Amino acid sequence: MPRKAQPSATSPHALQTAAPMRPRLTADALGKSGSNDALLKLNSAISELKALSAAPMLQRAVDAIRAEDAKGGCEWALKALEQDERSGFGWYLLAIALERAGDFPSSIKAYQSALKLLPDHADVANDLGRLAFRLGMAPQAESLFRHFLARYPDHPEGANNLACAIRDQGRHGEAVEILRPAIVKTPDVPMLWNTMGTVVSDQGDFANGLVFFQEALRLDPAFPKARYNLGNAKLLLGDADGAIVECETALSGVLAEDERQMMRLARSTILMALGRSGEGWDDYEARLHPQFNERTEFMFSHPRWEPGCDLAGKSLLVVGEQGLGDEVLFANLLPDVIERLGPTGRLILAVETRLVPIFKRAFPQAEVGPHATYIIGGRLTRAAPFASEGAHVDFWTPMGSLLREFRRSVEAFPARAAFLAADPGRVAHWREVLRQAPPGPKVGLLWKSAVSKDSRHRYFSPFETWAPVLAQRGVSFVNMQYGDCAEELALAKRDLGVEIWSPPGIDLKQDLDDVAALSSALDLVVGFSNATLNIAAACGVPNFLISTPGAWPRLGTTTYPWYPKTRVFLPPGFGEWGPVMAEVADALGSFAAER
Repeated sequence: MPRKAQPSATSPHALQTAAPMRPRLTADALGKSGSNDALLKLNSAISELKALSAAPMLQRAVDAIRAEDAKGGCEWALKALEQDERSGFGWYLLAIALERAGDFPSSIKAYQSALKLLPDHADVANDLGRLAFRLGMAPQAESLFRHFLARYPDHPEGANNLACAIRDQGRHGEAVEILRPAIVKTPDVPMLWNTMGTVVSDQGDFANGLVFFQEALRLDPAFPKARYNLGNAKLLLGDADGAIVECETALSGVLAEDERQMMRLARSTILMALGRSGEGWDDYEARLHPQFNERTEFMFSHPRWEPGCDLAGKSLLVVGEQGLGDEVLFANLLPDVIERLGPTGRLILAVETRLVPIFKRAFPQAEVGPHATYIIGGRLTRAAPFASEGAHVDFWTPMGSLLREFRRSVEAFPARAAFLAADPGRVAHWREVLRQAPPGPKVGLLWKSAVSKDSRHRYFSPFETWAPVLAQRGVSFVNMQYGDCAEELALAKRDLGVEIWSPPGIDLKQDLDDVAALSSALDLVVGFSNATLNIAAACGVPNFLISTPGAWPRLGTTTYPWYPKTRVFLPPGFGEWGPVMAEVADALGSFAAER
């Protein structure tokens, strides 16, 4: 009998799942708000307005922005607007300064005011487009970049920016067709080569991405973003040693704090891939830096926990973060935290709504409830509304920050077979239901992620490459893939003659507590690292994990320290699925034969 879905305990206005925060694999070079060209034009225009009382203040604002003094730029632009509130130049300079200071919502309003007041909108539209792009508003950015390109049809930056906005909407071929003629016209512009590299990398072609990034660096050896992109491409091609060199070089040349924090976050994954976990977790804190553009805000006023804080007898609020799979992965350390709190300590745990039943069962001594995520001022903002406002809390922390103290090395991971637990009654139920499946060991299959943003498909093989695995005889394949997978199930039956049995009466995406039970009733789970595989592995289910070169969770090993029952299969190179699928097929055949 299927279980009824549990109602959400969070506000209906909350986003139930925050977007995972992963370092961007490619850094875009879209110019900069208030570029040198734009500031020169402003200088020229201001020199013609010397009779106006606001002109000296506008000039001071320009000078402050050029000196990377965003605060001073804001102050002088505001003084100019006090003199003349209809000064388009004043609003434009205020917008640039606010953007550089990280106040994106106010910056958008200032840009919009400048658009209404300045006779030539093109440069303002370009800057506003860059800001919209940074905020993830690719369609709006595309429209603004088209406005700029219509005014300056041969401007390489216009083509570059438009290609970035189109690429982020998944229209890679169109992005290439915009970049190709721009490169032919102006082959000495490094940002065009860099952006072409991001387009091909976005499609998983990191080998060709390397070529484009290297050409950008040949044209401008001091191009930090191209250097950063080159490092990430090397990491994903399995060259972590080369990646760290490129990332360190990029960091030494970058000036803007937001770019520095982006690169620190990328460096954290490279350090982890090299086995330098402690340093990696230290750099991972960049995701919370005030100047990191994609950070999540947390609505807690309690003191932040820091490594070294004595937890014995304290009350600690731990907030899940990143993607659903990461909340499960990071929970590996929670038993250690509970031990450190001791018998008189108290753990308050805020996790994704669908994980609450599983975590309550696994950690009965903790108070567990759902976190809620809102969009406030254009930013993801997380709270824990279930926690009583009057409850005493000594410290709070995002869950990932605890890794700095509890998992600084591979040796710090305990040989704990499981740290989550399924409902025994539901496990028994699913063992009975699985009798309806074809005979043989029950093997759950997972082959894709439901998240298509950030080109997540690069880490999952095309379904056709599963043919040798599905060809193994004596195996009862069970569909554990959430989302729409009717096409793949039909393909397996039509072209391969294999039935992947779909369990009845379960929502594989929403009812994660029952997913844990179904997983625990299986003999084996095989697939890529998505939320379901993490849940199965955390419950101690034997599993085959198909990893990728440079994957940071392996922490420089060929194993998966988080889950002792995980067997890792690694392709010889990024996207080289044939050999690894053959290896998985052989291992699955041996597994079935043993049973």
